[in-house]
Amino acid sequence: MVLGLQWIVASGGVPKQTQLGMTVTSPILAAPESHLSQEWNLVMRCTSLFFLCIFVSAIPLGSHLDAMPAQGEKAKYASTDVELGVSRAYVYVDKSGLGHEHGVEAKLSQGNLRLGAEQEAGKLVFDMSSFDADTPAARKYVGLTGTSDNSTRATVNENMKGPEVLNVKRFPTATFQIHSSLDSGKVSLTGRPLYRLSGNFTLCGKTQPLSVMVEVEQARGWLHLKGQFEIKQTDYGIKPYSKAFGVIGVADELKIYGDVYVAPTNDFSLANIPERK
Repeated sequence: MVLGLQWIVASGGVPKQTQLGMTVTSPILAAPESHLSQEWNLVMRCTSLFFLCIFVSAIPLGSHLDAMPAQGEKAKYASTDVELGVSRAYVYVDKSGLGHEHGVEAKLSQGNLRLGAEQEAGKLVFDMSSFDADTPAARKYVGLTGTSDNSTRATVNENMKGPEVLNVKRFPTATFQIHSSLDSGKVSLTGRPLYRLSGNFTLCGKTQPLSVMVEVEQARGWLHLKGQFEIKQTDYGIKPYSKAFGVIGVADELKIYGDVYVAPTNDFSLANIPERK
């Protein structure tokens, strides 16, 4: 959002328009008297830029939702389309032995979903190459504190995507083929309706049945779905990572969280879907 910030610069005290938008008229930004030296003039210019940088850095960044196209700007999205720019999956990876807990952030490469469908409800395709271990967003989402340095993250990502675990080069996507997406008649603890997504989940070439309960709310004209499910890596032919003869490793079970935005169909009733506040 353009703010249109004006300030008084040191040369002649004439307001100049920047690309940020609020009017700042602090005396420290006013032009110096004509008898001051050119060096002092330069100091005042630098000071003005310093205070401007402090002001701009204090402006809070928008959330993922702010980056989404609004209802009136969704021309490129058809009904049932998943908004790929902000939709995410997060994975909690527990530790084994002396290993470490991890949070993984993942993106979707394509997706569509028709809520309320009894058959052929949709499909979510996960981009396995996008899996990124211990991003700040992932660790926060799965409930982990602290951070991980870049070197450690790079090592974890290399192991995770390598041939011994996810084998991303051979299996670049994972897919949730959704057969039905029906209202369960229940509500979440926050009072949002719960829908059951039932279908098959394919990971590393292995397919297993999957049923997920998701809560639904409206957000800027989109349907916002949040849910979670657990899988065991060994059910999909994956050997959980370990080293030092198993002393250090990760657990077999993974907890996967979905946070997805979907364009609703015209025939889907929003009457009982609460608005996000």
